[in-house]
Amino acid sequence: MLLCSNMIIADPLETVFKALADQNRRKILDLLRQQPQTTGDLVARFDNIGRCAVMKHLNILYKAGLVLYRREGRLRMNYINRVPIRQIYERWMHPLVESTSSQMLALKKHVESKPR
Repeated sequence: MLLCSNMIIADPLETVFKALADQNRRKILDLLRQQPQTTGDLVARFDNIGRCAVMKHLNILYKAGLVLYRREGRLRMNYINRVPIRQIYERWMHPLVESTSSQMLALKKHVESKPR
């Protein structure tokens, strides 16, 4: 268990899932997946929200471990951190894909073994 201020988080990926629940945060991650960007560059890509909202979303992504940043003078370069996403993949997606693909392979073998 992780202790975060006065709140106990049973699953460290819970904050990651909560961060991914918002479409603006997913868009930020999509933009950072292409290349690292300054906060100003990210703000310019949003018509529907302002600088403060983008900063708030970046802070949530940072706290979830999905975004890393480095200061370069007055600029803040934001980078995607793929590790939490990989952890989600390994915990949730990979077992499902493996299970489905092994079932499909078994079905394929079963169908191909039947005489025509």
